[in-house]
Amino acid sequence: MPKSYFSLLLLCFNCVVFSQNSIAIKGKILEKNTQVPLESATVYLSSVIDSTVIDYTITDKNGAFLIKTKKITKPVFLKISYIGYQTYKQELKSITEDRDFGVLHLDENSNVLGEVVVKSEAPPIRIKKDTLEFNASSFKVRPDSNVETLLKQLPGVEVSTDGKITVNGKEVNQVLVNGKPFFDKDGKIALQSLPSDIINKVQISDTKTKKEEITKQASSSDKASINLTIDEDKNKGFFGKFMGGYGTDDRYESSALINYFKNKRKISVLASSNNINSTGFSMDEVFDNMGGGRNVSYYFNHDDGSYGIGNLRFGGGKGIIQSNMLGANYADEWFKNFESNGSYFFSNSHSNNTNRTKLINLLPTGNLTTTSNSKNNEDRYGHNLNFNFEFKIDSTASLVVTPKFLKASNKYGVTSSQNAVDENNQLLNENTSNSFDETDKTSFGNSINYNKSFKKAGRYINVMVENENENELANSSNQSISKFYQNATPDDVRDQILKNRNIKDVYDGEVEYAEPLRDSVNVILGTYWRREKSSENRKTFDFDAATQSYSDDNPELSYYLFTNIKMITPKAGFAINKKKINFNFTGGTTIVQQDNLSEYLGNTIILNKKYVFPFATAYGNFKLGKSKSIWINYSYDVNMPTAKQLLPVENLADPLNTFVGNPNVDLIKSHSIYGRFSDYDYATRSGYSLFYSADIYENQIVSSTIFDASGKRTTTYQNVSGNIDSWFGGNWNKSYKKDAHVFKVGVGCNMNYSVSKGFTNGETFEANAKQITPRLNFTYEYGELLTINPSYSVAFSKTDYSNYIIKSSSNVLHRFNIQTTTYWPKKWVFGNDFGYTYNSRIADGFKKDFYLWNSSLAYSFFDKKITAKVKVYDLLNQNQSATRTITPTMIRDEENVVLKRYLMFSLTYKIEKFAGKEKPSRDRFRMF
Repeated sequence: MPKSYFSLLLLCFNCVVFSQNSIAIKGKILEKNTQVPLESATVYLSSVIDSTVIDYTITDKNGAFLIKTKKITKPVFLKISYIGYQTYKQELKSITEDRDFGVLHLDENSNVLGEVVVKSEAPPIRIKKDTLEFNASSFKVRPDSNVETLLKQLPGVEVSTDGKITVNGKEVNQVLVNGKPFFDKDGKIALQSLPSDIINKVQISDTKTKKEEITKQASSSDKASINLTIDEDKNKGFFGKFMGGYGTDDRYESSALINYFKNKRKISVLASSNNINSTGFSMDEVFDNMGGGRNVSYYFNHDDGSYGIGNLRFGGGKGIIQSNMLGANYADEWFKNFESNGSYFFSNSHSNNTNRTKLINLLPTGNLTTTSNSKNNEDRYGHNLNFNFEFKIDSTASLVVTPKFLKASNKYGVTSSQNAVDENNQLLNENTSNSFDETDKTSFGNSINYNKSFKKAGRYINVMVENENENELANSSNQSISKFYQNATPDDVRDQILKNRNIKDVYDGEVEYAEPLRDSVNVILGTYWRREKSSENRKTFDFDAATQSYSDDNPELSYYLFTNIKMITPKAGFAINKKKINFNFTGGTTIVQQDNLSEYLGNTIILNKKYVFPFATAYGNFKLGKSKSIWINYSYDVNMPTAKQLLPVENLADPLNTFVGNPNVDLIKSHSIYGRFSDYDYATRSGYSLFYSADIYENQIVSSTIFDASGKRTTTYQNVSGNIDSWFGGNWNKSYKKDAHVFKVGVGCNMNYSVSKGFTNGETFEANAKQITPRLNFTYEYGELLTINPSYSVAFSKTDYSNYIIKSSSNVLHRFNIQTTTYWPKKWVFGNDFGYTYNSRIADGFKKDFYLWNSSLAYSFFDKKITAKVKVYDLLNQNQSATRTITPTMIRDEENVVLKRYLMFSLTYKIEKFAGKEKPSRDRFRMF
């Protein structure tokens, strides 16, 4: 205890000393000839001896700058960098007191064809026309840190506990390495597996589609893209990391990542195997692959036990998961102007789960409560192959081809029992079942994009053709007994197998021509077409006791559905692209022929529909300055009902719920609105953003369910209008540095409001749901020794109902977490992660709260090439998975089995050789 008081006293003393040593440096930057202030020029101090960046800032709209830093007694350079201008440099013997440099001028660099920057003089940050660029070596990173850790040091960049990255309030949905995907564009593997010390620049820009990239259009997305450029001397080499661990309860983890880079050729191989619910590719310096090592596991989905890379899913199934993965990524320039990139993944997983659920169906005259218990196991296998070929035919034409292949299979077995009671606790029905499903899916997709530009700037023609072909086979067996107690409904006893085949073929394409009216305005003409065929063929066979085989055809559970859709949308629009305004509007008319066919119980039904409806979309980005911007988006969306919603075929696969289509349901029509305002001041390293989004349904298809006296349901579909789904909120964050002390504060709040209408027992209901989720995050870093990160969020939710027996339902969910990491003594890393969750309104019999405490102690040796770790997951042995879900029609409380306390010992071995030489061991710490 005395040591703790001494440490606190020492920390306070340091703060006082540092505050006494701080000084202010200020000035103003003008363009020499015009005397115009230069906004967003980078002003920074660097050491004369080794060029290490000491501090930096960005000029404001008046060209003014202010740097608050410690007293500097050694020689330093004051440097000013701005795109298109000569770098200003002034040597100072020392800076020991406040100093005003007055007005400083920059000379335009008249000989610049393309910017050339001397590596040792690269500024920490540059704001280019549409790209924000950070110099990675100017920001503090600890040895062996991954790219995610580097991103957390960049001003304006936030990485949440669930792995979502935002830049100035804008979500990042694409991460590239040297302009190419690393396994996949979402960048999860790159962020977790690549070491930060190979990165040269971090470039952030608006995410563009492939068509927007090659036609040089403004981005239609309000998402951000990160491009990681690799140091030139690190782009020729070999590096990798190998890890293996074993623990109590036979828990284990292992992973390997091998990378070979040689200029444009990049080959990477990734492999992992574990039974701790892990993605397997984490390079976290504290917890490695430990699932939930930071309380909210980085890319792990606790709802379904899976994790993803782009559209790929790995693992799967709730409960305890054992997974294996093998992946390879390849990028190269095969010949001049022809670049290729591809990746392959094999994955398989096995999961076991025990589930307990209490579900309340909300009814006008009395609620129906279903209690169920189940045990299941699942095996998943998958092969996924993706390629991207880009051929620059000449200076005006390019061709991009992106084929993808998928082969996946799944085996799922479940044993369950459930019973349903009414509001008087009177038993309505019981069900026990034992089922097994086996599916096999094959798909092929391809996109071909051709673009031709002309001499007149802005004139182009773009042709896009895509296809997607899927074939899925499913075999199921089902043994179930359903008993009904309150009416004459006979008991339902089944022993049968089902064979199901789904086929889907989609071909679509677009031709677009742009003609410039003037430098900043284009007229765009185009046509979009789509052809889609899909079918479902289900056959069911009952068990024949006489032949001891499943040979009795069951026509009531067999059917065939077929849909053929032909669509064409001629459209026209315009685009305005100016320095501070980007705006695009496109409108047209969609013409659809939808032919549906069903064969059921010997009857063939043909239902053909013709639709004509408008198409409209608009988006715009308005820059109010270098840091302030407004983004707006509007679209009028129309979707067609599916064959199952239209065709009057009874789906009796579930003995407790029958589904039947309604030929009279109409189109789904909605208005989508989105807006965001953001402001980030790089001079003060603080910013905020406000956002709003809403889907307003002019017409929507909803379920209409009838419950009989024994709780058996029959569900069909109807149209309603007036449904709304909206969310809005904001966030604010600020970073503050005082010598070795770094403080980061983040405050945010999300709010959701929705109106949902539907039909239950022939009556209309309405549910108005409101949720508000404030959150607070704080990070303190003390030099190279300590990081403390507490966070807290609370979610208040309430749903008001009309025409139900209950008037409202509410819940409050509290989450508190604190992460601490110490890097002392040297070569040691000690990490702790403590979290508390409290669920206020979960049903009786489910635990309302729990603690989750994870701890790790690591020691590096052999020139930091080997790291030994001891990790404890769920130190208090209290982890659980109990959740409450409130919807317009039900309240669901659910509990699944989770990983409990285990201890694990692991070893990690790292190899790094660049340009044919082994990388020397060095600590790369900067002041930022």
